[in-house]
Parts: sequence; C-alpha cells; structure tokens
Amino acid sequence: MIIGVPKEIKDHEYRVALTPGGAAALIHNGHQVLVEAGAGRGSGFADEEYVAAGAKLVDSHAKAFAAAEMVIKVKEPLPEEYGLLREGLILFTYLHLAAVPQLARVLLENKVVAVAYETVELSDGSLPLLTPMSEVAGRMAVQVGAYYLERLNGGRGVLLGGVPGVPPANVVILGAGVVGSNAARVALGMGANVILINRGLERLRYLSEALHGNLVTLASNPYNVAEAVRHADLLIGGVLITGAKAPRLVTREMIGTMPPGSVVVDVSVDQGGCVETCHPTTHSDPTYFVDGVLHYCVANMPGAVPRTSTIALSNATLSYALQIADRGLVGAVRRDPALAKGVNACRGFLTHEAVAAALGLPYHPLEQVLS
Repeated sequence: MIIGVPKEIKDHEYRVALTPGGAAALIHNGHQVLVEAGAGRGSGFADEEYVAAGAKLVDSHAKAFAAAEMVIKVKEPLPEEYGLLREGLILFTYLHLAAVPQLARVLLENKVVAVAYETVELSDGSLPLLTPMSEVAGRMAVQVGAYYLERLNGGRGVLLGGVPGVPPANVVILGAGVVGSNAARVALGMGANVILINRGLERLRYLSEALHGNLVTLASNPYNVAEAVRHADLLIGGVLITGAKAPRLVTREMIGTMPPGSVVVDVSVDQGGCVETCHPTTHSDPTYFVDGVLHYCVANMPGAVPRTSTIALSNATLSYALQIADRGLVGAVRRDPALAKGVNACRGFLTHEAVAAALGLPYHPLEQVLS
C-alpha cells in the first residue's frame, strides 16, 4: 500500500502522524511511505531521518495525498484540504466529526473511507488511540491553567499550591476519565485542592484510593457542578462521550459565579466543549474572557509539546496502520472489531452510530456497507 504523510497545517500544529521508526516498520512490511518535506521538523525529525528509514520525500502537500492509498494525519482536514479528499482514499486521523459537520458532509460526498483515532474502541470501552493525547492534554491542562492564573497573564494571581499560611487554589475537574485523572494527578502533585466530578461512582471510588492529596470526589449532578464551579480558581473540562458531542455541564450562569480572573481550560472543546461559554481557539490566539473569567480552549493542546505527543501517538497508531496496510481495510476491520469502530464514514455512508446521531444523519452498519 502507498501511505502518505502530509505536513499538518492547523495553527501551530507541530506534530506529525508518523515517526521515522514508524515509517521504517511500514516499509519493512513492503509498503511505500511518502512524506511531505518538512512534515516532521516541528517534532524534531529531519527529512534525512525519513529518507534513511526508506521513505520517499514529496515536495508538496497535494502530492502527499494524490499518490497515496491511505493518508495518515494527526488532525482533521481543514477546508483548504477538502479538495484533496477523493473517493476510495483511506483517511486515518483524529476527526471529531460531531463538532465539524461540514467535514462530515465532504467525506460522505467524496466517498472517503474515514477512520477516526478517537472512536477506535476496545471491548472494555477504552480508546487506545485517544488515550495518549488525552494523557498529554490532561497534564497540560493544569500547567496551562497555572500559567494563566498568574496576574500578568490575565488571571487572579493565585499560586496553584499556595504557601504556608495561604491556602492553595481550588481546581475543579469535570470527568474522571483519562484527561480528568491525569489532570487530577498533576494538580494534586502541585499541592492544589482538587474536586473531581464524575458520573460513574466506581471510577471515583478507584481514584479516591489511587490518588493522594487534597482530593474531594463528587457525583455529577447540576447542583454539585454549580457549587463546585462557584468556588473554582481553575475549572478543567474533560468530559467525553465516544463519537458524540460533549454534554454541556457548565452554563454561562455558572461561569458568572466564578471569582474574577479565574480560569477555564476546556479540553473537550474538540468535541464541542462541556462549558457553554467555550468555543475553539488556537495557539496563536488561545484565550478570551467571558464575565471576567479567562477561557483557554485550544482544540489541539498536545501540538504545543510535539516531540512527546508525536512519539506517544505514533506508538499507539502504528499497529493499526500496519493492519490496514497489510490486510486492506476490509480484511483489517473484519479481523479487529476495535478498528471497525474507528470507521466513521465509508462509501458515502456514516458507519458510526454515535457520530450519525450527533450529526442528525442516517446510520448504516459498517458490515452492511462493506457487503
């Protein structure tokens, strides 16, 4: 199979979908890898490393798509890339289609086979290709929040861990999944008071035993959320429903009760956000204020630490890319039910039920479409 690796064009997106080591693994199995010149530079991988691994460099974005049977990316295609999406192309990347209906329409109209990292799902409900970036984003959310709580960066001038005689900051985390648990671990390590809110009580029981420090766990309901938000110096949104839009747990009215200069970091913004006042921002222009509360809603947070993120992502995605390349899409998804759940669109049909429901479009089971 011919695999294309284009350079990412999203604002300040320095990750690349494949490391030179990943390219070498695909080439070892008999596949051809086309890498756009400069694609790995932002993550610290020189063109020469890809060439040494056996990849072929191409000198334009269009060429990385045109000759490829499968394109491996990090982020969803942007409007300027829509014209490169053609019938039969396998697109393997983060898609988050519930939040970008325009892209969903293009994928359907052009009959692209769209495999989304974020909906590849194991039998236990875990998301192996979303997990590494959720780990990065969860940990980053606390350090980003601590930065913006500084007065010179727009915040209320609170040190996350406090000092003797001065109480630490109050950090409220919505969702106790991968993002939330990683955010809690870092915030507790910095000495903050942490309130972790989640719908599932078993998860809270586990984390209350596993995490140590000033931790309070709360069951998710409107009253508990409103009360916790009212006292938050830093509010982190980490709620996820696989394939669907994130539920809006925090209203604008709740935001208005937060102390002036407090900070919101909504990691779930790439799925629509769990805070009503959030909308996607970029690394170039990351923040804005609503009712005196600073909002940081960058939809590709891990792109700020591309070396770590690229290696972690490629570690997770490579085995699935090899399955598709070695067996073809049909053979790969019939062999691996987890990968089959990653197929969001195929041959002009939406094949993931939650994505279809979020977009208000018909759902067609993948096996039905393939047969």
